[in-house]
Amino acid sequence: MCTVSFIARQHGCLIAMNRDEKLSRAKGLPPRLVAVGARPVLAPSESSGGTWIALNETPAAFALINWYSVKAAVKTNPVSRGLVVQAVAVASSAAEASQIIARLPLPQINPFRLIGVFAAQKQVWEWRWDLKTLVCQKEPWRSRQWISSGFDEPEANRQRSKTFQAALGQKSAGRPDWLRRLHRSHAPAPGPFSTCMHRADAASVSYTEIIVFGRRATMAYWNQAPCQLKSGHQLRTDGFLGARKAISPRDILGTAFDDRLTGPPRRTTLVGLPGLEPGTKAL
Repeated sequence: MCTVSFIARQHGCLIAMNRDEKLSRAKGLPPRLVAVGARPVLAPSESSGGTWIALNETPAAFALINWYSVKAAVKTNPVSRGLVVQAVAVASSAAEASQIIARLPLPQINPFRLIGVFAAQKQVWEWRWDLKTLVCQKEPWRSRQWISSGFDEPEANRQRSKTFQAALGQKSAGRPDWLRRLHRSHAPAPGPFSTCMHRADAASVSYTEIIVFGRRATMAYWNQAPCQLKSGHQLRTDGFLGARKAISPRDILGTAFDDRLTGPPRRTTLVGLPGLEPGTKAL
């Protein structure tokens, strides 16, 4: 149960993901930098090790949602879908990602939709696994959402898509502050169909935000319900930044996303940004 938003820009993009989970499930762990082979990867994680979203230095980003519209399920010894993103997070192209996915034990993994964003190539790809066939499809470089719901997936898609389309018409559309307002939205009402989802047994439990800005990329994280993320809060932030010019959390998180400030994407070098924990007020 999740909502992923992708906002396309001329020299980059914004990606946001609300993670919706059963309230009985253990909280996820904040993003940390890990070396997968020779490639640095930023990702939050389950206590068991899997993840739902990841960013690498190329920069490429991956996010996975459960595909509840497919009713088929693994009957014995299922493998966690969280291992899919963990495995593919090193990929710098759709071809490389497809090779990695093909090597996974797919018959033991429940249906999923995996989104891959390759900013340097301005490409978006989606892989769909329904327990029978793996389909890889290239998507247009344009703003859109992916939505899943174990409650009523078609209705969740209708309601959240209406909220998204209305938000795209706002003057501030495409800015990080606009994206956060969208992901903490309770329209049409707080409940199973709102972007920030609330049910008696489940809710949106975290918010992850990726911004690719030319050759620079950051991942910001909020380990609470997105509706608790208010103006003035600063997220825990880490990133891969261009070597020539440092950039502060205020630059990326507090200003308009302006394509004129960047050149074409280049390979990034790693710089960690200190972040404040959830609930800490920004200065």
